[in-house]
Amino acid sequence: MAGINPVSNIRVSMPQMRPTTMPGKAKEAPKTDFGDVLRSYIDGTDEKQKAAATAIRDLVAGKTTDVLPVVNAVAKADLSFKMLMGVRNKMIEAYKETMRMQI
Repeated sequence: MAGINPVSNIRVSMPQMRPTTMPGKAKEAPKTDFGDVLRSYIDGTDEKQKAAATAIRDLVAGKTTDVLPVVNAVAKADLSFKMLMGVRNKMIEAYKETMRMQI
């Protein structure tokens, strides 16, 4: 049985990585506060809830007969609300974890 010969002289060519911006001329990303982002998401969720309620109200009142936009609005509101509750739960978990930390 023959032994395994070592592999040698393998050259791998890698493309050269270049920075996307020049050093010292980096663009600053717009600074947004976490509270502002959260507030805007809550407002968006509220708007979707109101739109779904209006769509349901219009369907029940007979102003519209097409059910598809109503179902779409309710689904968007439901998904947005579930996402908001997921973010809230993660924030509560992070707060509890921070409180459990020993100084």
